[in-house]
Amino acid sequence: MHSVDFFDTRIIEGTTTSIVLDNDKIEQISVNFTKGAAVRALKGGSWGFTSADGDFDIEKAIRAATELAISMNEKSPKEKVQMKEIANPIVSNLPKVKKNPLDISLEEKVQNLKEFGKHAKMDGISSTSAVYSESSYKIMYSDSTGIEGEYDVVRTGFAISAVASRDGIYQAGRESRFGVTGYEIFDKYNAAELAEEAAKSALQLLDAKPAKGGNMPVILDPELAGVFAHEAVGHASEADLVLEGSSVLENRINENIASPLVTIIDDPTLHEYGYFPFDDEGSQSEKTTLIENGILKSYLHSRETAAKLGGTPGHCRAQGHSRPIIRMSNTYIDNGNSKFEEMLEEIGNGIYLIGSRGGQVNTGEGVFQFNAEKGYLIEDGKLTTLIRDVSLSGKILEILNNVKMVGDDLKMNSGRCGKGGQLVPVTDGSPHLMISKAMVGGA
Repeated sequence: MHSVDFFDTRIIEGTTTSIVLDNDKIEQISVNFTKGAAVRALKGGSWGFTSADGDFDIEKAIRAATELAISMNEKSPKEKVQMKEIANPIVSNLPKVKKNPLDISLEEKVQNLKEFGKHAKMDGISSTSAVYSESSYKIMYSDSTGIEGEYDVVRTGFAISAVASRDGIYQAGRESRFGVTGYEIFDKYNAAELAEEAAKSALQLLDAKPAKGGNMPVILDPELAGVFAHEAVGHASEADLVLEGSSVLENRINENIASPLVTIIDDPTLHEYGYFPFDDEGSQSEKTTLIENGILKSYLHSRETAAKLGGTPGHCRAQGHSRPIIRMSNTYIDNGNSKFEEMLEEIGNGIYLIGSRGGQVNTGEGVFQFNAEKGYLIEDGKLTTLIRDVSLSGKILEILNNVKMVGDDLKMNSGRCGKGGQLVPVTDGSPHLMISKAMVGGA
């Protein structure tokens, strides 16, 4: 029956819960139970893909994907795809859950969210929102070469945001914590204190001065530097983008592309939000060094791109029952040995940029633009005026080469990363970075 070169199946079952409060009022509670499968089949250079929900017949799904692949291959034959051979994944060192979120009632979760959400209500705060989310999944993989594996994973997290307003000016503060952990995340982090920090940050920003733009030396805090590592370097390292000609890192393996102080790693084995023991093609997860002491060492691969470019697969991921594509996991700039105080002294005059409000990157042209949550002017080696509405932009390779000091205070931040219409959990991180020259955008 299976007259194709290769096929694989992923069966996923589990539950997700999310609670959203808007100004202490319940805006949304959703509890979803999912059971489904994703099946791929390969014939020549053509992939057939199908997904099924509920009570599915896996043989029928394989047949459907097979027919698609064969028909595509007959109609428009492409260059034959090779898949890198892999060994059976070994699942060990799974994150341990101390408090299973499924054992805690919905009422208690809502009450807890309301309780800490109240801490963001301060004079001058015009609105607050609090979000709780959890997911608990079993993932089972098998393919036509005999590879199989399964694991269970629980993810839990919360976010709180506060908006302050005065005289038509609005400023927001936000704090969030997500991880591969159970309900004990609330024992690890003080959600009430974080809610207060979000509110205070929003209130302080009302009095901040708009930034003046220009080229200047900057210090990036771990959150913004982590976003740079993820957006500007991580995406440019994805081998599918490299093969499409959409990466500034194409044909640069073993070349010097950054300051020798820069080492960037993607490590799905870390018990962070982007964790997985094997990827959605059955490849064992392992720590991958993208840049080592300024030299580009590796791209992130699927089994297909690893066979084509040479490399190690293990970075193919999918949201739910979607088609797996090359994705990051936990991406970070490794620790250096500088202290934050030394950076201030060294920089003399410049700007300290804190936090991230998103941004965009063009990996093909190698340019990016990120918005910071806030910043401080640095004058004579001291932090002085608080500033707002400030952004950082530039060319990826220039910024990498302009890194003059790397801190010893690596910190990780979790979130979700979008690509190809799919969102997956990721973590990024960095120590403080001092950059000799960058383009800062202001009012």
